[in-house]
Order: sequence, then C-alpha cells, then structure tokens
Amino acid sequence: MPAQPLELTPKLSFQLKLHAFLLWSSVGFLMPMGVLLIRISNNVKSTKSINVLFYCHVASQIVAVILATAGAVLSMSNFENAFNNTHQRIGLALYGSIWLQPLIGFLRPDRGVKVRSVWYLTHWLVGVAICVVGVADVYIGIHAYHERTGRSARLWTMLLTVEVSVMAFVYLFQDRWNHVVQQQQQQQQEEEGAGLGDEQSEEHAYPANDHKEVTVAP
Repeated sequence: MPAQPLELTPKLSFQLKLHAFLLWSSVGFLMPMGVLLIRISNNVKSTKSINVLFYCHVASQIVAVILATAGAVLSMSNFENAFNNTHQRIGLALYGSIWLQPLIGFLRPDRGVKVRSVWYLTHWLVGVAICVVGVADVYIGIHAYHERTGRSARLWTMLLTVEVSVMAFVYLFQDRWNHVVQQQQQQQQEEEGAGLGDEQSEEHAYPANDHKEVTVAP
C-alpha cells in the first residue's frame, strides 16, 4: 500500500530536515570518518600521531552517538512511528547498534590478551555494518521524503553519492598506501646503492696516488 502524501507545514518541514541532518551527520559522516581515522592510523609510525588519531576517532564516535540519539528522540516524538516502512525499521535497528558499538569500544581488552583479536574483529564488523546500513538508510530516507512530499531530492542524493565515493576511495586506498611507500623506499635504496657502486668502481679504476716521492740528493 503506497504511503499517503504528506502535507508539509513549516514546522514539519523543519523537523524533517533536522532529522535528516542529524542522521546524515551521525551515520553518514562522523561514523565513517571514525573508521577512516583508525584506518589511517595503521599506516602512521609516530606514537604521538597515532594517539591523536585515536582520540579523534573516539570523539567523532561519541558525537555521532549523541546526534543519532537526538535524531531518534526527534523522530519518535514528532513523526508517525508505526514502523511499517523500511526506513523506520532500519532506523530502529541502527539506533540499537549505535549504542552497542561504543559499549564494545569501552570493553577493549589490553594488547596481548587472547580475546583482543576477537574484540577487534567484532568492533570492526559492527562499525562497518553501521556505516554501510546507515548510509543506505539515508538514501532510503531521501527517497521516502521525495515520495511523500513530491519535492526533488536529486541534489542531496548527488552530494551524498560524492561524499560516499570519496570516503570509499580513501578507505580502499589505505590498503595500498603501505605498498606504495615501501616501493618508493626500495627504489630510493636501490638508487643510492647504485650510486655507491659507481663511486667504488671509479676508485678501483683510478686508484689514488698516495705513494711518497723519493728525492735523491746529489
């Protein structure tokens, strides 16, 4: 059964836009950004830089949870909550997962503990799943807004697509960054080694005349 057209009042229009902004900024931007920050930290050697990236990751996820909670409160207090459509059902599952993820993060075991790898895999899988499903729900929400109001949402769809594409490229590029750096270092070492070999060859070809001259007195 198709959804009934929505009569937009100025207040409802503002609430819908605010809800969309809160959901996008949480699961569509900050949470993926947190994943990227940890991904980037894997290629950083400086302890100070790693700590900065880690705390930025934590801060971005805390803000994301707060914004998602605000979006949930807004939708449940002002919108229809029959949960008879895909957007609302996915959103409900997301809200639970978003609160589960920081709990998993705070339960992080120390390095060297056997369950550390299990914790890492779980934390990573839940985080990536929230990002993927969250972005999908933003797309679904934009489409639902267009269907219920008849207003064009093409611009917002295009902007979201550009943002997701850039983040996906950066995320995937991190896999190859170490390889690129190692190749450059190896090439530099080979060039330095070749230059040193040429210098040694010249020294053997033209040995330095370090013999003392003998002067014969008359």
